[in-house]
Amino acid sequence: MIRRLLAIILGVTLMAPDPTRASDDGPVYEILDFDALEGWADDDHGAALTAFLETCRDLKDPDWRALCRAARDDPEPRAFFELFFRPVRITHGAPGALFTGYFEPELDGARHPGGKYRWPVYKMPPEAREAGQWLSRSEILTSDVMQGRGLEIAWVDDPVELFFLQIQGSGRIRLPDSDVIRVGYGGSNGHEYRSIGVEMIRREILPSHRVSAEVIKNWVRRNGAAGEELLLHNPSYVFFREVSEVPADKGPLGAMNRSITAMRTIAVDPAYTPLGAPVWIEKDGRDAMRRLMIAQDTGSAIKGAQRADIFAGTGADAGKWAGTLKDPGQMFVLLPIQRAYALLPDPTL
Repeated sequence: MIRRLLAIILGVTLMAPDPTRASDDGPVYEILDFDALEGWADDDHGAALTAFLETCRDLKDPDWRALCRAARDDPEPRAFFELFFRPVRITHGAPGALFTGYFEPELDGARHPGGKYRWPVYKMPPEAREAGQWLSRSEILTSDVMQGRGLEIAWVDDPVELFFLQIQGSGRIRLPDSDVIRVGYGGSNGHEYRSIGVEMIRREILPSHRVSAEVIKNWVRRNGAAGEELLLHNPSYVFFREVSEVPADKGPLGAMNRSITAMRTIAVDPAYTPLGAPVWIEKDGRDAMRRLMIAQDTGSAIKGAQRADIFAGTGADAGKWAGTLKDPGQMFVLLPIQRAYALLPDPTL
């Protein structure tokens, strides 16, 4: 079945791979053999195939749809990827990759305000959706524009954790009765995200090597009004929607509106890496990693051909790992064979 599909999908004569440049100013593509991927043979390809199947059903392109049908035919996982795909190194500018991490936070909250539950998690107001760029974070938080409109999903007990929930884009809110509300990205006010960590370095509050999510949180909490003012430096404001229909044993929804998988999902720049594509990462530094991931998410700070955010999972431990991750390496997008070779220049031109 797989080999018959391969013949149908290709329909072209493959040429020997060579690195090529799409244009003088565009990305550089280099097609490699799987033998060139460090640690490829040692990975759990079955885990990657399971993650691939989570989102491949939603891919509309005929090439990808055919591959998804083949993936559902219970293939041997490593053979499936090696038969249908070719690794492509895509670079545009700096050749090396930068890997960071993200996670699904857990906050304590309630359905109704009271006591320590004072900070609302908001749904997106209709005028913000229509505006493109709406009020800034400061304008939203220092006015009554959101009051009395029934836009609150829940109230939480920590404004700093709420700020970082907005950065992550999804999370869980634990209620006093042990129930859980799951929230996902519901839109934003359209303002560009500004990094609090970068601003702390600029103000010489912290040296660059000390900046991490936990350090920022602790500084903001210790510094009262100055901490609140620092958070307002980021004009971007994220709204949420309730997604509690997602089973508790599944990951949060990513950019493809499907559950993502801890340590198998990455967020990428879709200008270079197609959403739903397998991506081989070779992350160096702490906890070096050689692993086949699936590009199932995006992020406002994830820009560039060699840029990826690794989904670490849910809760505090995942947050600690993700919050300090900033490692070099390289990444290779696994493209359908005919797509990969189509990147090569026409030898007759």
